[in-house]
Amino acid sequence: MALILVTGASSGLGYDTARALADEGHDVVVHVRNRARLTDADDTARWKGVVTGELAKLDEIRGVARQASRFGRFDAVIHNAGTMHSPEAGIVNVVAPYVLTALMDKPARLIYLSSSMHRNGSTDLRRLADGTASYSDSKLWVTTLALALASRWEGTSSHAVDPGWVPTRMGGPSAPDDLTAGHQTQVWLATHHDVTPSTGGYWYHRQVQAPHPAAQDEKFQADLIHVLESHTGVPLDDRHAL
Repeated sequence: MALILVTGASSGLGYDTARALADEGHDVVVHVRNRARLTDADDTARWKGVVTGELAKLDEIRGVARQASRFGRFDAVIHNAGTMHSPEAGIVNVVAPYVLTALMDKPARLIYLSSSMHRNGSTDLRRLADGTASYSDSKLWVTTLALALASRWEGTSSHAVDPGWVPTRMGGPSAPDDLTAGHQTQVWLATHHDVTPSTGGYWYHRQVQAPHPAAQDEKFQADLIHVLESHTGVPLDDRHAL
């Protein structure tokens, strides 16, 4: 049994991921924007706990980290929450998972939701600070963050996952990919003992894929972390700012 945090778990892929993990017997803590989004009492009873906060606001991201840290060290954290809309895409899709990662005790496994659209993203990191980041930009950057962390901390693996274009509220009803397959890779990466490569990778339906070349470029990885540290005031390796 593992202790797992899933962000953005009130609906869509986050909800499906959290429910699948709970059904397997794991202790699942879910993040939702506010408790009003928990509409099913039966589902609420499944969770080990609930943390709340708006991931488009830095002070509330810190609050989510504080709430989650009360549960102790997680075995896995699945950074599922996301938005396609600017100017929130940069902060929700990149800044929030970065700050949560920096402030919380390091889990055994980190999993970040990416997208095939990351291949259209820009390496112009000025867009992060000025709020002009597109969805594709944000997914390139969070993929880069995941791969940058893959060998950074002993005892922690870090993965990026393309769940496919699935018919969620974000993906729309005409999305062509399999909704069920959209969460299975995250569940597998969070719990399976024989994930290869074990340190991390970019995945689509349990298969390692080649990401945008920038995501594996060590200089761009370092530049991204530096910009995130400067933009948020939260050093990556300092867990004492809660």
